[in-house]
Amino acid sequence: MTDQPAENQHDPELQESEQDKDFTEMREVPLLFGKAFIIGAADVVPGVSGGTMGLILGIYKRMIDAIKSVNGVAVRSLLTFNLKGVFAQVHWKFGLTLILGIFTALLFFTRIVPLPVYMYSHPELIYGLFFGLILGSVVLLTLDLGRFSLRAFISMLTGTVAGYIIVTLVPTETPDHPLFLLLTGSIAITALILPGVSGSFLLLIMRKYDTILGAIGQLGTPQTMDAIMILIPFGIGVVAGLAVFSRILSWLLDRYYLVTLCLLIGFMAGSLYIIWPFQDREFIQSERPQIVNVSSPLVAMAAESTPSERVPEFLVLGDILNPEAPESEQMVEVIVVKNALISSTPFIPSTDTADADQRLSAGKASVHHGYIMMLIGILAVLMLGYISRTKASKRPGRS
Repeated sequence: MTDQPAENQHDPELQESEQDKDFTEMREVPLLFGKAFIIGAADVVPGVSGGTMGLILGIYKRMIDAIKSVNGVAVRSLLTFNLKGVFAQVHWKFGLTLILGIFTALLFFTRIVPLPVYMYSHPELIYGLFFGLILGSVVLLTLDLGRFSLRAFISMLTGTVAGYIIVTLVPTETPDHPLFLLLTGSIAITALILPGVSGSFLLLIMRKYDTILGAIGQLGTPQTMDAIMILIPFGIGVVAGLAVFSRILSWLLDRYYLVTLCLLIGFMAGSLYIIWPFQDREFIQSERPQIVNVSSPLVAMAAESTPSERVPEFLVLGDILNPEAPESEQMVEVIVVKNALISSTPFIPSTDTADADQRLSAGKASVHHGYIMMLIGILAVLMLGYISRTKASKRPGRS
């Protein structure tokens, strides 16, 4: 840790405010936005960690520092309307770019390109890419450690076992109370800063993945207010979780860097079990009935919807509840059926029998697509590693 002047050594907040300044330059904002977009895309996919993507993209420590910069000094400045002090303390350029990039990705991959749908319809493509990214990162980061001690090995092994246990937990039934949504947000957001642990998978374990992603997808629709009532307590939990966990992790990185990094690499390695693109997945269906007018768009959508496990949800058209009423006033029951993943067991596919294997989305083509995307992921990591090393040699002390 950087030495502090003697007069500041007894004021932890002052020490914190004088180190790790935000060196974000406007010219790098587009690249940072792109990296944040990738992190947001990863957070949509259960089993893939946004923190892992931050580590791969070389902005992991800056993410931690930006979160940690929102401290007591910044809060006091805000409460006294000292905006200059707030901007001087908070890593606002980096933080704002990160938030905008992640939120843009969440909207893009829920409203425009429905990534959660592709996870069901073409899982080999999505998980194959992320498997390659994470596998390549584990190898690259391990090689970067240099000297490998027994303590580092034990830390990495511990992280691998812990990561495996987390990703193999079975989802359970949970309530929709605002207090539980707040708790869900505080737990799930730790994955943004903890490589190898997927925020989406934690949401899935707590049975809130569809709830949160659905609420984001409903923004700007007639269900906007319902979505906001879900997202507000979840967002409060996110802020609380970031404030607490970022400081714990930053403290560990500052004092036990090698051991902590090995633990994080282990988390990433342990998560590979659930990200392997070829999985025998088991789903459970939950039903949520809605009563709508016969002219509602949901009625037309339900009439065209086809029940399938290859989609996150589908609609079932029910009966008309008041057939004696005039046609324009008739009410219809529309049932929203959601497929929730409850177990996932990896397997190695055989190309000889792939076309008849119901576990694969497109037979033999799925096998080829999965391995190709893995290779693309590994090559992408190697490229990012090369770029990061080139930049590090030009800008010493920055990562």
